[in-house]
Amino acid sequence: MIEEIAVAPLALDEAEAVAELARLIWHAHYPGIISVEQIDYMLRERYKPGLIRQTLARGDRWLVARAGDVLLGFAHGYALMDGDYKLDKLYVHPDYQRHGIGHLLMDLMAEHAHRHGSRRLVLRVNRHNAKAIAAYRKYGFEVLVPIVEDIGSGYVMDDYVMTKNLETA
Repeated sequence: MIEEIAVAPLALDEAEAVAELARLIWHAHYPGIISVEQIDYMLRERYKPGLIRQTLARGDRWLVARAGDVLLGFAHGYALMDGDYKLDKLYVHPDYQRHGIGHLLMDLMAEHAHRHGSRRLVLRVNRHNAKAIAAYRKYGFEVLVPIVEDIGSGYVMDDYVMTKNLETA
């Protein structure tokens, strides 16, 4: 049983902990979906502690879920120019999945987006990540379009763009 879960904004000095948790999660979840080489490439490109701190400095929203001193998960998002809100990252430690932590982080990000005037959430998910697609559908997301993007070094992101309309107040 998980002790009480606390969610708070990410502090600058927690960037390394988020990068380490991302490494653990990606290496547990993504083999079989993408190559280990692509996993390592994407972790290097997207989870550098300095880059995480830069996104915080520009005003992106980062939330971390903890039980005591244990980092359970995190979420990252930001407003897009068209009024949508990009849910860029939402991950929960494999040992703590299916305990409502992802749902809690999703709800808090959606509330933040709505409060700041966004009309819908937008995310990208790998087309072969059936577990995540099913979870996002459960949260009310629908597939908008497929997208393939060259991300460098011979790798591509083969994703669905999924959206969820936010309730009007």
